[in-house]
Amino acid sequence: MYGASGFAGRLIAREAARRGLRPVIAGRDTEAIARLANELSCPARAFSLDDASMTAAHLFGIRAVLNCAGPFIATAEPMIEACLTAKVHYLDITGEIDVIERAAEMHERAAAAGIAIIPAVGFDVVPSDCLAAMLAAELPAASRLQLAFTAGTVSRGTAKTMIETVAHGGRARIDGRIRWVPVAWKTIQVPFPNGSQQAVSIPWGDVASAYHSTGIPNIETYTAIPQGAIRWLKRVRWFFPLLRIRPLRRWVERVAESHIEGPSAKEREQDGAALWGRVSDAAGRSFEATLTVPNGYKLTVLTALASVERVLADRAPAGFSTPSQAFGKDFILSIPDTDLRWGEGGSANSHFQEPRSDKRLE
Repeated sequence: MYGASGFAGRLIAREAARRGLRPVIAGRDTEAIARLANELSCPARAFSLDDASMTAAHLFGIRAVLNCAGPFIATAEPMIEACLTAKVHYLDITGEIDVIERAAEMHERAAAAGIAIIPAVGFDVVPSDCLAAMLAAELPAASRLQLAFTAGTVSRGTAKTMIETVAHGGRARIDGRIRWVPVAWKTIQVPFPNGSQQAVSIPWGDVASAYHSTGIPNIETYTAIPQGAIRWLKRVRWFFPLLRIRPLRRWVERVAESHIEGPSAKEREQDGAALWGRVSDAAGRSFEATLTVPNGYKLTVLTALASVERVLADRAPAGFSTPSQAFGKDFILSIPDTDLRWGEGGSANSHFQEPRSDKRLE
């Protein structure tokens, strides 16, 4: 397990040890890795990802790598290259569009090496990917997919990834291609299980993964935030491109790290997450559903370990797969405390409103 000393990595490693497993604790920070390995009585390996051949050597005796070190745009490709060399299965917990797309480009090489490459086996993106696949199965001719979610407190690693992502604006899948769109491009009123909430478009991983899982050419992804926060995003979005300047981005990341600890154990137990999805076709037919799941970090622990267990049991295909492709669209329903509810179609739900976009920026 690489990146095991990070917030999500520690949670996964501790649960793995609690289950009687002995993961190899790995990462860049020698001292942090040694402390965690000592706490869990697990073997440890400390190394960077700067040299693919050296990284491959560190994978000796390993059957599968779970990469928990974000931002994954910096760690996924070098680790995948090492896994291809060492013929080791690769999984990660990313939600980054570019990482998923790059992993998909490595499908043929992975298939030839006989290894599985399965990115996004955490909250980003297992529940939304499975929900998308289930919706697509109900309407095979769907040409449009909309997904939205609610979530709680984020970790430092997630915050850094968000800062990295927002610097480049929003994204959506339009006519089969990933397109750049403004931050807070569209807003939508979403009928979540616990009530209707305002949501804003974001560059969620399903812009990449859901296309591979469903083939639907138009995909928009949203997260629920207060109306005031949406107005603030629109007012300050001129600033976000400046975050491409490395020193400024690093400063913002340091500020975020100093103020963010991640959700407490109590919050992870009490604060669940909710998702909504809707597919529609050119004839005006639609299906929608909601999904409630545990807190995103708790869910990441459960889905990541379940994914690794399936891969180690040879229950995943060689090559690139999304979670729903690798383990089936009902994979999320095998996780405790998940609940799927079908709606009657967008036209039948008085709470649903078509997205409103900022026309000045289209």
